[in-house]
Amino acid sequence: MKVGIEQIPHNWLEEVINLAAERIVIVDSQGIIKYINAAYCEFIGTTVENAIGKHVNEVIENTRMHIVAKTGQAELAAVQRINGSEMIANRFPLVVEGELVGALGTVMFRNPEEWRQYQSKIQSLVEELKYYKNRFEKESKYNFADLIGNSPAFLASKKLAERISSSHSSVLLLGESGTGKELFAHAIHNGSSRSAFPFVPINCASIPEHLLESELFGYEEGAFTGAKKGGKKGQFQAAHHGTIFLDEIGDMPLSMQSKLLRVLQEKEVQRIGGQKSIPVDVRVIAATHRDLDKMVQEGTFRQDLYYRLNVIKIEIPPLKKRTEDIPFIAKSLLTKLGKRFHRQSTVLSADVIDRLQKHKWPGNIRELENVLERAINVLDGETIEIHHLPLYLRDLEVDHYIQPQQKPDISVKPLKETLALVEKQAILHALAVTDGNKLEAAKLLEIGKTSFYEKCKLYGI
Repeated sequence: MKVGIEQIPHNWLEEVINLAAERIVIVDSQGIIKYINAAYCEFIGTTVENAIGKHVNEVIENTRMHIVAKTGQAELAAVQRINGSEMIANRFPLVVEGELVGALGTVMFRNPEEWRQYQSKIQSLVEELKYYKNRFEKESKYNFADLIGNSPAFLASKKLAERISSSHSSVLLLGESGTGKELFAHAIHNGSSRSAFPFVPINCASIPEHLLESELFGYEEGAFTGAKKGGKKGQFQAAHHGTIFLDEIGDMPLSMQSKLLRVLQEKEVQRIGGQKSIPVDVRVIAATHRDLDKMVQEGTFRQDLYYRLNVIKIEIPPLKKRTEDIPFIAKSLLTKLGKRFHRQSTVLSADVIDRLQKHKWPGNIRELENVLERAINVLDGETIEIHHLPLYLRDLEVDHYIQPQQKPDISVKPLKETLALVEKQAILHALAVTDGNKLEAAKLLEIGKTSFYEKCKLYGI
């Protein structure tokens, strides 16, 4: 049975119109008002009874409704001055059975402030959508083909990662800084059934402790001073059906470890200031360069959380234990850097390859990429030679990570002076490895940033 609009009660239609368009006016082909709702009348300071039957010019200031009723040309998002302020209106021609019979107008925004509020809200949503879209596209593009290396230890780790990628169990990635733990996490995500959903990376060491909970779990509107209107969803919600990568999990404060454990056990989050539990379906991949077994024994990492994360453990070998992979990794990095610097034909000389394979690489692949980027910037041809390398790699004797063949120095200096010299050299080398990044250098040396800055000041660095 076909239901026509004539079968809908008149008072229903009135309510539908009021709901569909808060302020609406209809005129005939002569510009006479045939319909206007109470909301529009309230806006312009009149009544429905006074408006109906009058020419629209007599009722609505600066209107163009009668013009649209004549021309049949719609006017969208048009600015119109009413009551001393600019409002934004839409005007549509009414065509019935092929004949132009009038026009319909609606008020979109009553004043510029209302428009700005709407624009601000839409812009915020667009930016948030763009943020997550860009991060999803950027952060989930690596797969197992991007994990370069043929050394036995590396291949064993890669094969284990491939084998368990289709699982939903938690994964713990262990390895020194710069070994590629995040690339492993990307590859595991992309090899899983969750690959169509977000991959959300979180660096637990880079987020201040007082912000970590709101970042992970979100907050409700008014939860604290500065909480944005409408609240904010946390990264666990953002990763729903996908994967969350908790990098530097060993740096997570104990207070947060217990809250994370609850989320992993209950598979639900509760926003700060909220009472409702929100279900989340997320696979957790955690990573750290720290010795979590030792931290558990020392009481700085929760044993129950460790067991919850350590379902599948994958250890990624450092670069110094797979030097045979360096030529292949370097070639891949040169391809990547070549696109950025428009140097597609760059190669390494045999001497450079030999020198790179003798270095101990405390900064691992991150340090190697830094070295190659530096070399490309000073390159005057297509082949990277020894003189294009940083100073600490150029001369074996200044690289204290390599044992140079030289005659022993028979002079003996005071122990304090000798230790200070070695400490200064270690700091300088760490800064060279991290391209001057003091926080990263302090991490490599495994000392606190305050202590690191004090030593830099002491040695005039």
